[in-house]
Amino acid sequence: MKLLRFQSAGHSGWAVYQPATGAWHGTTQGAAGYPGDVDDLLRQGRAALDAAAAAMARQDAVDLAAVQLLAPVARPAKIICVGLNYRDHTAESGFVQPAYPTLFARFNSSVIAHGAPLLHSPLSDSLDFEGELVAVIGTGGSRITRDNALSHVLGYSVFNDASVREYQFKTPQWTMGKNFDGTGAFGPCLVTADELPPGARGLRLETRLNGQTVQSANTDDMVFDIESLIVTISEAITLEAGDLIVAGTPAGIGHAREPRLYMKPGDTCEVEIERIGLLRNPVHAATATAPRPFEPATA
Repeated sequence: MKLLRFQSAGHSGWAVYQPATGAWHGTTQGAAGYPGDVDDLLRQGRAALDAAAAAMARQDAVDLAAVQLLAPVARPAKIICVGLNYRDHTAESGFVQPAYPTLFARFNSSVIAHGAPLLHSPLSDSLDFEGELVAVIGTGGSRITRDNALSHVLGYSVFNDASVREYQFKTPQWTMGKNFDGTGAFGPCLVTADELPPGARGLRLETRLNGQTVQSANTDDMVFDIESLIVTISEAITLEAGDLIVAGTPAGIGHAREPRLYMKPGDTCEVEIERIGLLRNPVHAATATAPRPFEPATA
C-alpha cells in the first residue's frame, strides 16, 4: 500500500494509490465515507488501517496538482534520527566510526511536507542537505528482539534532514542545528513494508541540488540496519505507533566539500529513494512574518 496525506479547502485528508487506475483515491475530513485520520488509524493497528484504505480506494480520484501535500504522519510522538550511519559520511565528517548508533532528536515543529519550502534562516548561511530513509513504526514496543524488529515497522518514506551546520557544531550536542523551523522535509508518501525488501535493503538513495546529484548510495551501506536501530532504541525508549526513525545520510554533504556547498534561497533540493518516492522542496528565505511551517495539532 502507498498512502499520502493532503489538505484541500482547509480540510486534511488522505489517499491510497490504486495501480489499476494509476491514480490516488481518497477524501477529506467531514466527507461521506471518511474512515478517520491516518495517525489515529496507525494507533489502532494495521487491520484498522487496511480496512480504512479499502474504503478510501472506493472514493474518487484526487488531483494532486490541486491539493497541498502534508507529511505522511502528522503527529509522531518521537522523531529519532541517526548520525554517522554510513562509513563514507563518517569519514568525510572527520569522525571515527562509532560502534554504537549516534542518536539525536528532531522535533515535529521542524517538519515540512513535499513541496513546502525549506526555510533558510537569516541567522546562518550554512543550511545543508541530508537525504535519508525513514522508517515509520506501526506497532509499538520495548526491548524488541532482532528477530521481531521488522514486524514493528509499518512502512518507509523519504526524509531530508536539513541541518544548519554553524549551529549544529556550536556545541557537542546537535539539537539546535537539527531543529530550525522548516528544515525537516518528509514525504511525499508512505510505502508499507510489504511493498519493499525486508528492512528496505538494497534501495538506491540519491540527493540532487538544482538537478545535480550530490549524494548517491544504497541502503545496504548503512552501518546499523533498521533491525539494529529498533533493537538499540527500544532497549531504553518505548517505541509507539507513528514514531519515526530517520536512518542517517551518506557521503556528499555540502559541509564536507571544498568549497562548501550549502543550500540557498532559490535552490531546489530533491531526495529520491528507489521504489519509495521523490521528495522535492524549494529553498526560501525565512522571514519574521512567515507562518509556522508545521501542522497544527488539530489538523
